Amino acid sequence: MSTTPAEGLRIYNLFPLLAGSIDEWQKHLDRIQGMGFNTVFVNPFHAVGESGSLYAVKDYYRLNPVFRGKSRRSTDDLIKRFVKACDERNLMVMMDLVINHTAIDSPMTEHHANWFVRNPDGSVANPYAIDPADTSKKTVWYDLAEIDFRDRPERQEIIDYFVKVVRYYAGLGVRGFRCDAAYKVPNAVWRTLFEAIRKDFDDTVFMAESLGALLEQVEQLRSAGFDCLMNSAKWWDFRSDWLLEQYEKFRSIAPSVSFPETHDTERLATELAQHGLNDPKVVERAYRQTYVFAAAFSTGVMMPMGYEYGFRKKLHVVKTTPDDWETPAFDLTDFIAEVNAMKASVPVLNEEGPQRHVRLDGDRAVCLVRRSDTGGDWAVTLINPDRWNGVTVHLHGLDGDIHGGRELTPGHKGEPIPSGKEVTLAPGEVRVFAR
Repeated sequence: MSTTPAEGLRIYNLFPLLAGSIDEWQKHLDRIQGMGFNTVFVNPFHAVGESGSLYAVKDYYRLNPVFRGKSRRSTDDLIKRFVKACDERNLMVMMDLVINHTAIDSPMTEHHANWFVRNPDGSVANPYAIDPADTSKKTVWYDLAEIDFRDRPERQEIIDYFVKVVRYYAGLGVRGFRCDAAYKVPNAVWRTLFEAIRKDFDDTVFMAESLGALLEQVEQLRSAGFDCLMNSAKWWDFRSDWLLEQYEKFRSIAPSVSFPETHDTERLATELAQHGLNDPKVVERAYRQTYVFAAAFSTGVMMPMGYEYGFRKKLHVVKTTPDDWETPAFDLTDFIAEVNAMKASVPVLNEEGPQRHVRLDGDRAVCLVRRSDTGGDWAVTLINPDRWNGVTVHLHGLDGDIHGGRELTPGHKGEPIPSGKEVTLAPGEVRVFAR
């Protein structure tokens, strides 16, 4: 595994269909840097198949015309210019690496017909996903062709092809790769690819996207060599045991990355409205607290474009355009900068140490105690799951060495943790203390 940064990844997802042409992407970089992110993740920008989906890649070496705009520069030059602009702002560029499938109409399905999974009738098979919550539900992507990574003679040819793809983009300055549907590719394939890349680019970071995967599918990523993986903290109800069990099980695979929403989910504002939360002040407060929790829970954090402004339109991998840029409901750029600075300043928030759940006063509030694996440092996150009502609880059940420290939450004054005392949390409030 490559050397991971001392600070966890703080990733801004620059959604390219919303941002426009690659030259337009650069207009967002000062804001991204100002919010304290250290990585810019861009969804697939390659030429796509007839469906138009960003994830239906037709040609890995050709830029999607939507992102070329009116420029006549080469693909290499356009990407290098974007990477250079990011480098000047100390932002690592991360791109999507889609190797589980191609577009169903990609020339690869003909030129390399034996690289693909085939149905009994000989037609190219489509990839699919099973809902972990209801394994009887299956989503099939008919615009995609599934690559066959079984252990067979053709597998090395396929690996060699994608090693060249990654080397090409690493040569242009890209240093991060979000590995789409990582759980659908055998870990032996990832391991071989990573080892080949790191011979020439030893600072490359590989992140596993495993959302929607069954637990056993994530487990098979062990020993693949990922630097980080995306966790499921977004869906926690702040009471069930599953998230901490998952965290403890998977942190030995790789550190994880939390997020308040992604391009695969509804916008948070939409989810809040579904639960009857429409008051603008309440919605803004929920956005603040949800980001604090995501930043404090695990090593990394990722935020999609528009979250800082409370955008409501779901990001769509086919239909989104720059015209979908909304009038901001609010502006959280300064607040997010404070939260990211908080995260960057505390070592225990940048590693995946042991973490336990302390239930306060019959689950009226939540206390997460996170310890450092490398020393005596700790972080404590207090959460009021009730977005409508405040709560006062007695803070108990902490280890004997957890006292003092300081509060890191933006808007508070560095008070020591109130261990053994009553603490009042506003509706939905999240507060972070650390030593």
